Amino acid sequence: MNNSTQNHKLTVAGVQMNSQQDIDANLATIKFAISDASAQGAQLVMLPENCCSMGQQFATAERFESLSATLADYARANNVHLLVGSLPCSYRPDGVTVPDGRLRQVSQLFGPDGTQVARYDKIHLFTATVADKQGSYNEAATFEPGTQTVVAPIEADNSVYQLGMMVCFDLRFPALAQRLRQAGADILSAPSAFTYLTGQAHWSLLLQARALDSQCMVVGAAQGGDHTYKNGSIRQTWGHAAITAFDGTVKDSYDDSNLTTQTQDKNYALVFADLDKHVQEQARQKLPIFQCHRLA
Repeated sequence: MNNSTQNHKLTVAGVQMNSQQDIDANLATIKFAISDASAQGAQLVMLPENCCSMGQQFATAERFESLSATLADYARANNVHLLVGSLPCSYRPDGVTVPDGRLRQVSQLFGPDGTQVARYDKIHLFTATVADKQGSYNEAATFEPGTQTVVAPIEADNSVYQLGMMVCFDLRFPALAQRLRQAGADILSAPSAFTYLTGQAHWSLLLQARALDSQCMVVGAAQGGDHTYKNGSIRQTWGHAAITAFDGTVKDSYDDSNLTTQTQDKNYALVFADLDKHVQEQARQKLPIFQCHRLA
């Protein structure tokens, strides 16, 4: 899949996973998924939230440095930009340890040379009561919220695309998507692990709404299926990885929570789309909503 420099197209892949608590097994799946996406022409590959482990946040945080290095190597080996949905981390971007025994939920962008291009610490922490087996969710008990928005450059085919970074619950806050657009974003990341019930009700709508709010492509990499924790509990996530264009059009989607017979041998699914920066910019000029803001 060759992209024309003149057309300013960026080929993006979103990954759906069913991460469990075996980090090494999850890494093997990630490695294959990135290689597969790259072989199909992806220049930017996005992994879901909690890609290396669902649960076991503190144990995973102890491996933050080594896991980050391994994922950077995967980006380098496949010559892609890699968006690591999230990894738990015990320190803030300035290196200061997170107080009160909590962590940060960190999303990272690695370049094709393996360097860290950007780090975004999840700002909005999931708090909800849901009619599922877990019942209630309070990320703030484990994590400290980030405080800084992040827009990072992606250089491909002599063009530069600006990536506004979000994680999961951030999708519910249109002001964040709009602020990222105001800071220059062309595309928004949405690596997620939506619960089955909230995802069923809102996932697709939120991806489309944030695309319309920002006039950016939104990439929803996702966790999907049953995740068995070591205490025997099971968490269900919605999956349905999807990529939505600036006008709310769903460009590609994996329409299942679980991996099907076509994907279960791989332990992942992929969705693809091309971001045509020229077409997107023309549409923004025809509907210049960011020149009409009065409250933001």
